[in-house]
Amino acid sequence: MQMNQLPHTQATLPNLLRKIVALVMTVALVALVLMFSAVLLVVILIVGTLAWAYLWWKMRHVRKQMREFSARSMEMEAGVGEGEVIEGEVIRVEVPRNGK
Repeated sequence: MQMNQLPHTQATLPNLLRKIVALVMTVALVALVLMFSAVLLVVILIVGTLAWAYLWWKMRHVRKQMREFSARSMEMEAGVGEGEVIEGEVIRVEVPRNGK
């Protein structure tokens, strides 16, 4: 039997009703996807905020050490006088004065 020779049954819906059902199902599916994406976005934001807060809390000690080191460094720079050697080597070369 060819396709156009199949008997028409009541199980097949008319063309307009079939399109309406497909449209309703599509709208429902899009609404469902939007709901899940909104929930996923909220979950990602919450996890990101918690991760940032955890890292901020763990790094507070390091920030305190950095401030103290910077303050000590500024004090050391202020206390250095002219002609003082802080770090390095000194090579002394003696030049004879009276031509010897």
